[in-house]
This record gives sequence, structure tokens and C-alpha cells, in this order.
Amino acid sequence: MQDYNTIVGVIQMRLNECSFPVIRARYHIGTSTVQLILNRFETSGLSLDELRQMDPHLVEELIYPQENVRRKDIPLPDFQHYYDRINAKGSKVNLSYCWIEYKRENPDGYEQSQFYELYRRFVEDRYGKKGIKMAVERVPGEKMYIDWVGDQPELLLIPDTGEVKKVHIFATTLGVSSLIYAEAFLNEKLSSFVEGTVHAIQFYGGITKYLVPDNLKTAISKHTKDELVLQSLYSDLEDFYDTIVLPPPPRKPKGKPTVENHVKYLETHLIEPLKEKTFTSLEEINAETNKIVAVLNSNNFQNRSYSRLDAFERYDKPCMKPLPGGIFTVCEYKAVSKVPDNYHIEFDGHYYSVVYTQCGKPAILKATLTEVRICDAYNRLLCKHSRAYREFPRYITEDSHMPPEHLYYKEVNAKDGDYYRRWASVFGPNMSEFIDGMLKSSKHEEQSYNSCAGILHSVKDLAHGIVEEAARQCIEMKSCRYKTFKQVLGKIQSGTSYSDGLPQHENIRGKGFYK
Repeated sequence: MQDYNTIVGVIQMRLNECSFPVIRARYHIGTSTVQLILNRFETSGLSLDELRQMDPHLVEELIYPQENVRRKDIPLPDFQHYYDRINAKGSKVNLSYCWIEYKRENPDGYEQSQFYELYRRFVEDRYGKKGIKMAVERVPGEKMYIDWVGDQPELLLIPDTGEVKKVHIFATTLGVSSLIYAEAFLNEKLSSFVEGTVHAIQFYGGITKYLVPDNLKTAISKHTKDELVLQSLYSDLEDFYDTIVLPPPPRKPKGKPTVENHVKYLETHLIEPLKEKTFTSLEEINAETNKIVAVLNSNNFQNRSYSRLDAFERYDKPCMKPLPGGIFTVCEYKAVSKVPDNYHIEFDGHYYSVVYTQCGKPAILKATLTEVRICDAYNRLLCKHSRAYREFPRYITEDSHMPPEHLYYKEVNAKDGDYYRRWASVFGPNMSEFIDGMLKSSKHEEQSYNSCAGILHSVKDLAHGIVEEAARQCIEMKSCRYKTFKQVLGKIQSGTSYSDGLPQHENIRGKGFYK
């Protein structure tokens, strides 16, 4: 079967009285094919102009009708019907199921392979060929692609045990020059990802407009607290480097073909040479990695007169933003889906407070060597603490984070006897003596703290003379007790006093009655 251009060309040349040998040489076809095209054109009764006005697909069918491809007694399957069923929303129908259904209705119909071929042609004609690729115009200095190399070679020898450990190769590249950066790590944890990204940016000596990282499997495969950590990390990177983190769609490797191709490239040209040697430290591996990558960046591209490094210096580097002052600090990140009811977040054996109104809400803790920061789900800073290393105290609490009732009890429990004595001395010597008596009246001084606090809080707004008089009367009565003080104070405020002794009455026996 010949295509439209060959069919029209053969007819045109023959109408111009070209010989068969010339036509055969022009289109590389045989005499029988030329004759078949001319005979069927003549049978159609159409002119060449009419033929050119037709759809090319119909011209091909006119010269090579489908009846010659299939048996005349079998109608062509309704492929549009099958296509709609296969592509319906939520449909689980596939082409195999459609062929079985077709064969059930047409036992003498097409076999599976021919049915599949005819369906493929139908789809290509109506909806275009699958696997069409998009031409992408790379912009200098626009994107830095980030990924982990899939191959994890066993390169690190532990001399003491003889064990050989795997290492993980972190890799980045730029969109136009394809300049490569690579570094070996012991794992693919978030801290390694951050460190590799920072080192890559330092290597390039500039910032691209976008950072395009691979989707970390444990971080953004679904909405989890790990994703909260990753979003916080991305936000910190964006703020520090004034860039934009732009992950490709999940599970879509074609969203980042540049780095995917370089990952495959490094699996051959970096990892294979590394496997030829044995290393006893990560530093040795990275030193050798730097040497190999430097050579790869300096080698000219295939069929090109320039290298990755040349292209970087010429295209990418002039378009990249300069580095900010300082280096991005690598933190330890921890996310909690809900702040506990005690408004403290655990980290490294200690518990750091956050304002109590955040209870039940998600939060992110970021720890450096000297500081612990706590942010909300939107990466807004809530509070800071100095990082604790001593075993005690384990609870690091800021007073402003506590609800009022907790703060009150903390203040009460934080006081000692001398504190209450100093507070009582403000009112005068009688109150000092009364409070001292209260503290000594219990077997353990601590048992009187609540009573002392209750009395001193209750009289703080009273005239000192009234308080001193109430204390004096309690001392005379030798009853330095909370209840006695409240009763005496009440009498003084109402205009009566215990200081005149007991009233005279015939029903009062007096102390001599019991002798």
C-alpha cells in the first residue's frame, strides 16, 4: 500500500507523459504498482484535481480499498463504539475484552492480532499517534533539576568489620548547559537532600529561578506530616535563596526528563568507574566523585565543539542570581499532626512549649545546634527556645505559653518560705511574725505555702494597718492559722474585735470552772 504523495505523484507524472522507468526510479516502486495505481485511478472516474481536493486518507482508501484488506463478508468493527467504552470515565473495559465481545457476536470475524491492528489504525487516524513528544525551549539559568541516582552501589568498606555499605548518589543538573553536580551520602533522608541542594548551589555559584526536585517517596506520595516537613523546608529554601521550588507532577518522570537522562548517564559514567575502587570513608568517595564529574563536565558533547562547562559559562551562569550572604543552615525538622494537650513538643528527649492555643493543631519543629524554632502549618514562626542538652529540666516552658490557671499554679509552686516572709514584711512586723508562725506550724514548711499565698493574695489591696492589727490579734490568741486570720480580719472590717476579750454572760463558765 502506497501513501497519498506517491499515488498523486505517479498519476501526475504519467499525465505528463513520463515513462514507467522514470516513475519507478522517482518513487522506488515496481511497474506492477505503477500500473495498479493508474488502473484504479482510471476506474474511479475522477480527475486529478478532484483527487487532490479529497482527504488524503480517502485517496489512499480509493486506490487501496479496505475490502482488499478484509474479507468482504465481514463488516469493519465499530471501533468508535469500542473506543468510547474503553475511555469512559471509571471504565475498566480494555481492548481484549472488546475483541472477545466482538468475536462472540462475529464468530467468523477478525482474529485478535488483526483486530488490534485495525483498532490502532483507527485511533491514529481519528485521535493522533500516542507517544507524541513536546519540544521544550530551555531558558538559560531558569531551572536546577534535583534527583537521587537509582543505582545504590556498595562502595563504603568498614575496616573494623569488613562490611561493605551502600551509598546514595545525589545529583543535580541545569536546564541548558546540563552541568552536573554529584555527591555521595549514606542515606536519602531529608537532611541529606538539604545538604546536597546547598552544596550544589554553592558549586554552581548562583541561584536559578526554579529548583525542580524529584518527588521524595516518603514525603509527598500522600498528605502526611512528612509532607508538612517538606513544604516547610521548601519554604525556608525559597525565602533564603529567593527562588521557587517547583516539584514535577507525582509519578511523572517525563515532567523532569533532563535530570532523568542525566541519572541514567551517571549510572554508567560515574558509578561504574567508582565500582572499580574500594573506599573506607565518604570523603574518599566524594573526592573521587568530584574528579570524575569534573572530567564529564569538561568533555565535549557528542558531535559538538563545546562542553557542559563551556555552555554553563556562556549561557546559564550569566542568567543566574548571585548567592546570598551566608549559607543556608541545615536544620533537623520534625512535624506533629497535633500539638499535645500539654502544649509541649518532644525533641531529642526534651519537651519545648508552644502557646497553649495551638493545642490540637499541626506544627513544625526546626532544630539547629543552638536553637529550637516552632512554626505553624503555614511555616509562620510561633516561638523560639534555646536548645537544651542537660538531662534536666526536660520541660522547657515559657510563661507566656501557659494558660492563666497553669501560670498561677506554677507561681505558687515555685515559691519557698523565705519568699512568703519577704512578702509579709511589706505589711509590717506583726504580719511577718504571723506568716513565720504559719510556716512553722506544719510538720513540713511546704505544707503551708498554699495558706500563706491565700492570705497574702487576699490582703494585698487592704490598708496595711488593718492587716497588721489582724495579725497582732492572731498572735495574741496564739492561733497563726488561715481560718483564724480570716475570721479576725472579718470582725475588724465589720467594726468589732476579739482584742477586748470574751463578753460577760452568766452562761459562760470561764476557765476556773474546770479546775
